[in-house]
Amino acid sequence: MGIILWIIFGALVGWVASMIMNTDAQQGALSNIIIGIIGAVVGGWIMSLIGKSGVGGFNWYSFLVALLGACVLIMVVKALRG
Repeated sequence: MGIILWIIFGALVGWVASMIMNTDAQQGALSNIIIGIIGAVVGGWIMSLIGKSGVGGFNWYSFLVALLGACVLIMVVKALRG
């Protein structure tokens, strides 16, 4: 994916993850993009641990993998903040 698609994909994934994890009011657009992109990497890593493929493009499977990673990332950050 190109950089523009990564930014759009990250924003979408980060926004949905923040709504699921109930942190939408605390985050801005830049935070959603960063969480979505890092979440895609984390989700890909989690999926590789169980023998599946990670994020491979702009499709539903990649969206769900990135969403899983973003939710895990938000959960870890919330736990560290206390």
